[in-house]
Amino acid sequence: MSAGGKKMATTAERLKQIMRERGLRQVDVLELTKPYSERFLVKINKSDLSQYVSGKTTPGQWKLTILGLALNVNEGWLMGLDVPKERTATIMPTREEADGHVDDYITLFNRLSPEQKVLVLDLIKGLLSGK
Repeated sequence: MSAGGKKMATTAERLKQIMRERGLRQVDVLELTKPYSERFLVKINKSDLSQYVSGKTTPGQWKLTILGLALNVNEGWLMGLDVPKERTATIMPTREEADGHVDDYITLFNRLSPEQKVLVLDLIKGLLSGK
């Protein structure tokens, strides 16, 4: 990551960029978010998206995650950080990196629903892509 992860663009600019690149309208983006909104019970409505695109407000973590999943982009990139646009694969920590708690992490992870597991993995991917 160049510039130490400093913000290089706004979320509004990144949303406009990805919409322009893919020929998407706001209504198209909303359609793309629907399966994720339903799965994770996080609704993004027309007003929300309009305010994000205009720069009046920025999405919170959950809505940012839904947008990242729907657009198949890294949430850090969508936030305007100078990181790769592409979503990255999950990297499991080594036992040493996890400070000996790998078994705890696995046990807790296995207690999540399939939808929650997807969300957790995508959040981890977003965090790791900022390295």
